[in-house]
Amino acid sequence: MLKSIDPILNADVLYALRAMGHGDELIICDANFPADAIARQTVSGRLLRIDNVTAGRAARAVLSVMPLDSFVDKPALRMEIVGKPDEIPPVQTEVQTEIDAAQGRPSPMGSIERFAFYELAKKSYCVIQTGERRFYGCFVFKKGVIAPDAA
Repeated sequence: MLKSIDPILNADVLYALRAMGHGDELIICDANFPADAIARQTVSGRLLRIDNVTAGRAARAVLSVMPLDSFVDKPALRMEIVGKPDEIPPVQTEVQTEIDAAQGRPSPMGSIERFAFYELAKKSYCVIQTGERRFYGCFVFKKGVIAPDAA
């Protein structure tokens, strides 16, 4: 255990989050996502896991140590429901709540069509699969920066 670090952030996930640079993207996906096949094509080349938690819980942990990019309009994206792109299921509402809390203000996610999500995921830094069993528990987070301390 480490002080002030969410205990669900295992060593592999912490390594990836630390290694990512500004503008790199990570995927948080549900248990149904083709995570292993997609993860093999990412920068890290392997699947990371945060098992037995919801997408919202994983998002809270990741966002407790990783800033979202402030240089883009939508630093977080959600996978759209096929045929219902404007519908937002409860799993996505829960992740939106975690994003807003981490940002300290409303920061609405963008959305991306399912197959476009898969293509973006292949180009991401890493894929983190959760234990989320609800459909459409798939998200993209773009890493931001931490400002220097004031002198």
